[in-house]
Amino acid sequence: MQKITYRDSGVDLETYQESMARLPRLLKQTHCPRVVPWNNGFAGLFRLDFAGQLFSRNYQDPVLVAGTDGVGTKLKIAQLANRHDTIGVDLVAMCVNDIICCGAEPLFFLDYVAMAEDDPARLEQLVTGISAGCLQSDAALIGGETAIMPDVYGPGDYDLAGFCVGIVESSKLLDGKNITAANDCVPGVSGQGRTTKGDTILGIASRGIHANGYSLVRKVVLDHAGLSLDEQVPSCGQTVGELLLEPTCIYAQPIRAVLDHYKVKSVIHGIAHITGGGLFENLSRILPAKISAEIKRDSWSIPPVFPWLQQLGAIDDAEMYRVFNMGIGMVLVISEYFTESVQQQLATFGLESWAIGQIVESPGGTDSGETRWVG
Repeated sequence: MQKITYRDSGVDLETYQESMARLPRLLKQTHCPRVVPWNNGFAGLFRLDFAGQLFSRNYQDPVLVAGTDGVGTKLKIAQLANRHDTIGVDLVAMCVNDIICCGAEPLFFLDYVAMAEDDPARLEQLVTGISAGCLQSDAALIGGETAIMPDVYGPGDYDLAGFCVGIVESSKLLDGKNITAANDCVPGVSGQGRTTKGDTILGIASRGIHANGYSLVRKVVLDHAGLSLDEQVPSCGQTVGELLLEPTCIYAQPIRAVLDHYKVKSVIHGIAHITGGGLFENLSRILPAKISAEIKRDSWSIPPVFPWLQQLGAIDDAEMYRVFNMGIGMVLVISEYFTESVQQQLATFGLESWAIGQIVESPGGTDSGETRWVG
């Protein structure tokens, strides 16, 4: 009887070991003193606080914050382009940008990579991107899992998932409850009521499509228009592949800097990551009852990739704003008085931002807030 080995079934353990040997340096470069070494351990270890006093956080009532996400069908573009060193940045961004919406500091990240066959070079490229994303996020990459499943994935296919854990003091948790609407009656010094301006809606620029809506993107660009990834897009100054693989912007460091800048004042009242569902759906998620958001038309610069896509596929305006971020990757709802100060701080990180709207009371005092155009 012929002997059958694991390699015969599509899994080569020697090649797998080669893959694993390429990864430790990529993890280690993201580590901070809070990572607890456990060589050849079965899990990653992480202290909530620093052992020394110099950088100690001195948490009083810490809340752990967790998020998980994937990259979606943007993976297919990376596979078609045979470029795998940036998609890991998207993976980290989709997780980290979610957990910072409640004011959390990212602590550590883990990844799950599923592949059709052992491919040490490709795996190294993927984890290179993940490591780079963790460095941008100040998060430690403390572990992960690589699964080889030849009967589940076709040759060259792979999938990614990410898992991020962060922390925030309960007293600094951003849950939207402090979002303030215009025309609230606030007691003044004399006891008389006074009218206040509503919070400003500050939109922070995206780097293009990020990692949402790629099923529509592929349908329009590859199937409908029949473009190849190496074709030039004159209006954008890049090839199709470069445009579609532009990594998602990671906002962790600039937002943490803004939050840390105001140690006493409550300036940031809400944060929304603009992903699937677009600006209107995601901003509405953080609005408290009887509060609405009004967005000013033409109040920010839309990256040329979106008009190009829209024209290419004859996509309705409403569909564009429902599927894509349209140039706004993150929204801060902030005290109106501090708008310029926050914008200046974001600019030091190379981020453009715009005051794109205002928080108001919902018409008729309705319970559920909404986001709508004005002007």
